[in-house]
Amino acid sequence: MSPAADVLGVIGLPAPVRELAGRQWDAIVVGAGHNGLACAAYLARAGRRVLVLEARERVGGACTIEEPFPGVRMSPCAYLAGLLHPLVIEELGLASRGFRWTPAVNGLFVPFLDGSSVQLWDDDARCGDEVARFAPRDVEGWRAMGDVIRRLRDALRPAGERDLWIGDAPSPEEIDERLGGDWEARRVLYDWSMAEFVEHYLRDERLHTAMLGQGVIGTNASPFDPGTASIRFHHASGRLGGMPGMWGYVHGGMGMVSFYLCDAAREAGAVVAAGVPVGRILPGEGVELASGERIAASVVVSNADPRRTLAMLGEAAPEKWRSRIESVPIEGCTVKLNVLMRELPNFTARPGVREPHHLGQINAPLTKQEWRDGFAASKRGELPKSLWCELYFQSAHDATVAPAGQHTMSVFAQYVPYRFAQGTWDERRDEVRRVALGSVGRFCSNLESAVIDAQVLGPPDIEAKVGLTGGHIFQGECLPPYMWRNRLAARTPMPGMYLCGACTHPGGSVIGINGRNAAMAVLEDATA
Repeated sequence: MSPAADVLGVIGLPAPVRELAGRQWDAIVVGAGHNGLACAAYLARAGRRVLVLEARERVGGACTIEEPFPGVRMSPCAYLAGLLHPLVIEELGLASRGFRWTPAVNGLFVPFLDGSSVQLWDDDARCGDEVARFAPRDVEGWRAMGDVIRRLRDALRPAGERDLWIGDAPSPEEIDERLGGDWEARRVLYDWSMAEFVEHYLRDERLHTAMLGQGVIGTNASPFDPGTASIRFHHASGRLGGMPGMWGYVHGGMGMVSFYLCDAAREAGAVVAAGVPVGRILPGEGVELASGERIAASVVVSNADPRRTLAMLGEAAPEKWRSRIESVPIEGCTVKLNVLMRELPNFTARPGVREPHHLGQINAPLTKQEWRDGFAASKRGELPKSLWCELYFQSAHDATVAPAGQHTMSVFAQYVPYRFAQGTWDERRDEVRRVALGSVGRFCSNLESAVIDAQVLGPPDIEAKVGLTGGHIFQGECLPPYMWRNRLAARTPMPGMYLCGACTHPGGSVIGINGRNAAMAVLEDATA
């Protein structure tokens, strides 16, 4: 069993702060999110004396486990695994610590208001048969659309050490060499909107709307905005379990990933202290806690988002670097609902409360006009009439997360404003709940009676709860202008100061390689 999981990540102080401040440390990691814990594990395994300082009482950041309802264990923000790097799993021995996952081979189910539906299986042959039934003119186009994603993944992220996510970000020339003359792959990586992407390959309007959300996950952009097709590639580029592009459910919940990483770090000798907020980062010297104590270390690695890191650095941050950070959009547009249910949703297009689609992911789609109207409304500070929702059912795979006879539903929905033009999030939370559940419920026959309770987390709630500025789940946009060499590097212009969070290459999601990349940079610089 995982020691961190035994207490759901509420690990407390391993020693009084005064005692921690009196010890000698080689490196301090600010923030015990999954990347910070991975970084600490690698540094400690290399013999460094490492202290991890977490402001919250619970480790894991956005990838943790809480009990939003009595007897119910849910990850409040991170729901599904897909981009967690195989190298991190292997090197830190996560499988031996208990890491298990169930691939969501049932893929993506999308119902429509006209009573039709499509199940986009993660098995190519089965999915091809479904598309042939649903939209026979689009079979070849569907295959071609999948092929360009495969080509991109094989070129940029082949299995093994040539994966461009490992180490420093590649130059544009390196990417060009990998892509060769594949103009379609280039368009996906740099140029196409998600709408252009699906319309290039597909004719059926329902298939268009079924896929549009896959280009804006966590992104404050419309699927009609340039570059959003790259978001689709980013999320389809993983090789978890040797299954290209596959996502799945971690046994016990996504927070188990962070708990296993915490175990790995502590087992290697790192000290992890929770409930210890850092007030200032002093590059080359260490940190000053919010309570005033100073803890010395020649290296500081920040897992905090870049805006919070800037605030902790104060005047120590060089102006040019500060300006670069401030130029990256970091206002979130996502609302997350953690829902307790009497039974799973019964979708009228494919009736039943224990069907194959409940074991994959489900989208409550929007028409193209609803996408346009919803994004525009959110930008005006208004709540759209309907939200795009992606649904996940951990309890359908894992009965340990909820009391017998009950189920969990995690809802990831867009778009919502960070600030309402009228009213506050506290004043309008119930309205957001009604709109989000109504956006799902219009495809169901039982949702209203099935819901027992729902926790609603808008961008300001995510910001306050997890510490992500703007409530942006990826520590800043992952659109092409902010990726690869344009993303922040682990190394900063300040000697002894590093970054390891989602703001760094290769970007956002539960990946872990960001933390490894930062640790390798620290170790390389120490021997230079």
